Amino acid sequence: MLERKWAMNKPNYQKMLEDEIKKNQEKNKVPALLLHSCCAPCSSYCLEYLSQYFFITVFYYNPNIYPPEEYTKRVEEQRHLIEQLPARNPISFLEGVYEESRFYDTVRGLEQEKEGGARCFLCYELRLREAAETAKRLGMDYFTTTLSISPLKNAEKLNEIGNRLEKEYGIAYLNSDFKKKNGYKRSVELSEQYGMYRQYYCGCVFSKRERDEQIAKKKQESEE
Repeated sequence: MLERKWAMNKPNYQKMLEDEIKKNQEKNKVPALLLHSCCAPCSSYCLEYLSQYFFITVFYYNPNIYPPEEYTKRVEEQRHLIEQLPARNPISFLEGVYEESRFYDTVRGLEQEKEGGARCFLCYELRLREAAETAKRLGMDYFTTTLSISPLKNAEKLNEIGNRLEKEYGIAYLNSDFKKKNGYKRSVELSEQYGMYRQYYCGCVFSKRERDEQIAKKKQESEE
């Protein structure tokens, strides 16, 4: 009964996003949005959708990515997508600093946590905090992240962090859950359409290790 009540009261982040878009349209306003992107494939649908209503700066800040050559590959894929993707309003690109040590300092002590837990939540906040600071410095109207498009990412936690940072920095957070309305499905379609590199793990060394173990186990089971 409590679970059902909680589900009924769960915030509808997609509707909140649509309401915010509608509010700006009624004012004939095209706001500036700093969109933190975790990778090109995840950003594809977000950009296709949001560029109809915002001037977007894609902010690529992901110090969690391992190894460095993987980081470089993902940055180039992001740049390439922005160059190719048709958009009603201009999309610009801003690369953050690749500071691996900051990520490792942030998650120290949680190295053995499973993907999707406390370590990931700290990583969410690390990247969203940098996005909020950057959006504030650049005088943007909003900031948000593409992370919620993944079925493996906790949209509630992302929006909780984003709304807390909105209050802390005085910059509006754009509530969202981009996987809704077939957003994730569309991102897969766009990835195929543009021949994008789709990585097999989230990004950090810990997610790579966990995914490699899962693949090895599956292979072993199939051979038995």
